[in-house]
Amino acid sequence: MRWLEHLEEGLITFLLAAMTTVTFMQVVARYVFNYSFVWALELTGVMFAWLIFVGMSYGVRVGAHIGVDAVVKAVGPSTARMMSVIAALLCIVYSVIVTVGGFQYVSKMHEVGILMQDMPVQQWIPRAILPVGFALLTFRFVQVLLRLLSGKEAHLLGDEAKDALKLKDDSAEVPK
Repeated sequence: MRWLEHLEEGLITFLLAAMTTVTFMQVVARYVFNYSFVWALELTGVMFAWLIFVGMSYGVRVGAHIGVDAVVKAVGPSTARMMSVIAALLCIVYSVIVTVGGFQYVSKMHEVGILMQDMPVQQWIPRAILPVGFALLTFRFVQVLLRLLSGKEAHLLGDEAKDALKLKDDSAEVPK
């Protein structure tokens, strides 16, 4: 599944770069040439939505999502693992529900055939990221669950305190 990881990272990189470029072009056009691209704000909004939906699964893959884990850290390892399995199962159920609902929503948008406000694109096309993004999120939660069940280390949440201490230790090692 390395290709999927590269696709995910490439899409995130492209979307960030494209959003920055379109926004920069809009600012220059507006303030230097007194001109405005009508479609720029809508396109940037669509790219931002895509970035969020692809970024959700990326966050699960790299363990970067934040959350409250005080209870999990206060219990023993076997109880913490069981709580993580239950959390992963609930996340899978939730993401499957939204995937199915998103597919139904996008299908209805396809039937209706409404165009976007400022671009000649049917609304279902940019909104297709909803079921696609949540399907990818479901896949990532299933990966976490399988790692948990096989006894491998897996995390649903990032550990900001550990990351901060690691950064502090890394910066102490660098000569000034």
